[in-house]
Amino acid sequence: MLSFPKIDPVLFKLGPLQVRWYGLMYVLGFCGSYFLVRHQISKFRLQKLAVEFENLNFVLIISLVLGGRLGYVFFYNFPYYLEHPLEIFATWHGGMSFHGAVIALVLAGYLYCRKKGLNFLETADIYVVTTPVGLGLGRLGNFINAELFGRVSDVPWAMVFPGAGPLARHPSQLYEALLEGVVLFVILWRLKTEKYRRRWAHGTMLAAFLVFYGFFRIFSEFFRQPDAQIGFLAGFITRGQLLSAVMICAGLILYFNVKNESNV
Repeated sequence: MLSFPKIDPVLFKLGPLQVRWYGLMYVLGFCGSYFLVRHQISKFRLQKLAVEFENLNFVLIISLVLGGRLGYVFFYNFPYYLEHPLEIFATWHGGMSFHGAVIALVLAGYLYCRKKGLNFLETADIYVVTTPVGLGLGRLGNFINAELFGRVSDVPWAMVFPGAGPLARHPSQLYEALLEGVVLFVILWRLKTEKYRRRWAHGTMLAAFLVFYGFFRIFSEFFRQPDAQIGFLAGFITRGQLLSAVMICAGLILYFNVKNESNV
């Protein structure tokens, strides 16, 4: 059993203002995505996207935060927020859903691209390959906060998390950081290079992201403690696994649609 590292979730304080590690991870994720997208715009000479780049980024950031919060409200704890609606705005109490963020990002991105005359699927492919950067950093933030911890385990690297009782648990946040962050980034970045070499249809990267993320999330959820207010569905699956299965189906449908259209 390993000892949980004693890392103060608060990085530093400026009077009443607290700068937390988790918030820093969000900022670093946004910065990483920003520079990687800009690099692709320059490399692939996407002049029209270059013009809309800054405004689109602003729309996507707002959509990510709102979608993540509302996704958590509706997917994970709707009865509570129905009784305490003002708590929806108390984001400092925690509660974000990546699945909700994905829905909001896709919807906002589609509407913006349609309004500005951008190819949505091409634009989505550029952005989505950078998403694992923020995902991996976010999971590290979860680990520092000692939240979203794993199930009870006796593996040698199990840890006793603060506030999770006396039993050792899987550091599932680190599993997710590795799979949803490092591994997923390597896969998508490599596929992105192959896309332009083989002329795959626009939308292929978005489809690949939905499928691979869904599989990685389903796998990692077998080690993660389900949300206390929900528990297991049908006695053995989690809400996260169910939502990820929907992502996989959406990704496969998208892949075969864009593949068939490219062959017409």
